[in-house]
Amino acid sequence: MQSYTIGQAARLLGVSPDTARRWADGGRFVTHRDENGRRLIDGRDLAAFSVEVAQSGQGDDDTAYTSVRNAFPGIVTAVKLGDIAAQVEIQAGPHRLVSLLTREAVEELGLEVGMQATARVKSTSVHIDRI
Repeated sequence: MQSYTIGQAARLLGVSPDTARRWADGGRFVTHRDENGRRLIDGRDLAAFSVEVAQSGQGDDDTAYTSVRNAFPGIVTAVKLGDIAAQVEIQAGPHRLVSLLTREAVEELGLEVGMQATARVKSTSVHIDRI
Protein backbone atom coordinates (compact mmCIF):
# COMPACT_ATOMS: atom_id res chain seq x y z
CA MET A 1 0.00 0.00 0.00
CA GLN A 2 1.24 3.44 -0.86
CA SER A 3 2.02 5.89 1.94
CA TYR A 4 2.26 9.67 1.73
CA THR A 5 4.43 12.28 3.43
CA ILE A 6 2.77 15.18 5.24
CA GLY A 7 3.62 17.45 2.28
CA GLN A 8 2.12 15.07 -0.27
CA ALA A 9 -0.98 14.60 1.89
CA ALA A 10 -1.37 18.37 2.24
CA ARG A 11 -1.25 18.84 -1.54
CA LEU A 12 -3.82 16.09 -2.09
CA LEU A 13 -6.08 17.51 0.63
CA GLY A 14 -5.78 21.05 -0.75
CA VAL A 15 -4.33 22.47 2.48
CA SER A 16 -0.96 23.80 3.62
CA PRO A 17 1.63 21.40 5.09
CA ASP A 18 1.25 23.24 8.41
CA THR A 19 -2.48 22.46 8.45
CA ALA A 20 -1.81 18.79 7.66
CA ARG A 21 0.77 18.67 10.50
CA ARG A 22 -1.72 20.24 12.93
CA TRP A 23 -4.38 17.73 11.90
CA ALA A 24 -1.93 14.84 12.42
CA ASP A 25 -0.77 16.25 15.78
CA GLY A 26 -4.41 16.65 16.80
CA GLY A 27 -5.16 13.02 16.00
CA ARG A 28 -7.36 13.71 12.96
CA PHE A 29 -5.41 11.02 11.07
CA VAL A 30 -2.76 8.48 12.05
CA THR A 31 0.85 8.78 10.94
CA HIS A 32 3.87 6.55 11.33
CA ARG A 33 7.58 7.19 10.78
CA ASP A 34 9.72 5.64 8.06
CA GLU A 35 13.36 4.60 8.47
CA ASN A 36 14.43 8.21 7.82
CA GLY A 37 12.10 9.62 10.48
CA ARG A 38 9.61 11.13 8.01
CA ARG A 39 5.95 11.05 9.02
CA LEU A 40 3.86 8.97 6.65
CA ILE A 41 0.13 8.45 6.22
CA ASP A 42 -1.27 5.17 4.87
CA GLY A 43 -3.00 5.70 1.51
CA ARG A 44 -6.29 4.10 2.59
CA ASP A 45 -6.41 6.28 5.72
CA LEU A 46 -5.68 9.40 3.65
CA ALA A 47 -8.38 8.47 1.12
CA ALA A 48 -10.99 8.15 3.88
CA PHE A 49 -9.84 11.36 5.57
CA SER A 50 -9.89 13.30 2.26
CA VAL A 51 -13.57 12.41 1.79
CA GLU A 52 -14.31 13.51 5.37
CA VAL A 53 -12.55 16.85 4.89
CA ALA A 54 -14.29 17.52 1.57
CA GLN A 55 -17.71 16.75 3.03
CA SER A 56 -17.12 18.98 6.05
CA GLY A 57 -15.72 21.86 3.96
CA GLN A 58 -12.60 22.18 6.14
CA GLY A 59 -10.00 22.70 3.39
CA ASP A 60 -8.13 25.96 2.72
CA ASP A 61 -10.42 28.50 1.05
CA ASP A 62 -7.58 30.24 -0.80
CA THR A 63 -6.44 27.16 -2.72
CA ALA A 64 -6.56 27.79 -6.45
CA TYR A 65 -8.06 25.02 -8.56
CA THR A 66 -8.12 24.83 -12.30
CA SER A 67 -11.29 24.64 -14.32
CA VAL A 68 -12.36 22.10 -16.94
CA ARG A 69 -9.80 20.67 -19.33
CA ASN A 70 -7.25 20.67 -16.56
CA ALA A 71 -5.61 18.25 -14.18
CA PHE A 72 -6.89 17.53 -10.67
CA PRO A 73 -4.24 15.61 -8.70
CA GLY A 74 -5.81 13.68 -5.88
CA ILE A 75 -6.25 10.34 -4.19
CA VAL A 76 -8.37 7.39 -5.28
CA THR A 77 -11.22 6.98 -2.79
CA ALA A 78 -13.27 4.26 -4.49
CA VAL A 79 -12.91 1.66 -7.23
CA LYS A 80 -16.00 -0.30 -8.30
CA LEU A 81 -15.39 -3.07 -10.81
CA GLY A 82 -18.09 -4.64 -12.97
CA ASP A 83 -17.71 -7.40 -15.53
CA ILE A 84 -16.80 -4.93 -18.29
CA ALA A 85 -17.06 -1.39 -16.88
CA ALA A 86 -15.59 0.26 -13.80
CA GLN A 87 -16.09 3.43 -11.76
CA VAL A 88 -13.20 5.28 -10.12
CA GLU A 89 -13.64 8.16 -7.67
CA ILE A 90 -10.88 10.66 -6.93
CA GLN A 91 -10.91 13.29 -4.18
CA ALA A 92 -8.83 16.28 -5.31
CA GLY A 93 -9.00 18.81 -2.50
CA PRO A 94 -12.68 19.76 -2.24
CA HIS A 95 -13.45 18.22 -5.65
CA ARG A 96 -14.85 14.70 -6.04
CA LEU A 97 -14.40 13.38 -9.57
CA VAL A 98 -15.95 10.20 -10.90
CA SER A 99 -14.74 8.46 -14.04
CA LEU A 100 -16.47 5.60 -15.83
CA LEU A 101 -13.99 3.49 -17.75
CA THR A 102 -13.35 -0.11 -18.69
CA ARG A 103 -12.41 -2.72 -16.13
CA GLU A 104 -9.39 -3.48 -18.29
CA ALA A 105 -8.15 0.14 -18.01
CA VAL A 106 -8.45 0.06 -14.21
CA GLU A 107 -6.57 -3.23 -14.05
CA GLU A 108 -3.83 -2.00 -16.43
CA LEU A 109 -3.34 1.13 -14.32
CA GLY A 110 -3.42 -0.94 -11.14
CA LEU A 111 -5.79 1.57 -9.54
CA GLU A 112 -6.76 0.96 -5.91
CA VAL A 113 -8.07 3.01 -3.00
CA GLY A 114 -5.36 5.13 -1.40
CA MET A 115 -3.32 5.51 -4.57
CA GLN A 116 -2.35 8.90 -5.94
CA ALA A 117 -3.83 9.71 -9.35
CA THR A 118 -4.69 12.71 -11.50
CA ALA A 119 -8.13 13.22 -13.02
CA ARG A 120 -7.94 15.10 -16.31
CA VAL A 121 -11.19 16.76 -17.27
CA LYS A 122 -12.11 17.73 -20.80
CA SER A 123 -15.70 18.71 -21.48
CA THR A 124 -17.70 15.89 -19.86
CA SER A 125 -14.92 13.29 -19.94
CA VAL A 126 -12.72 12.49 -16.95
CA HIS A 127 -9.43 10.74 -17.77
CA ILE A 128 -7.27 9.16 -15.05
CA ASP A 129 -3.46 9.15 -15.02
CA ARG A 130 -1.63 6.99 -12.53
CA ILE A 131 1.24 8.87 -10.91
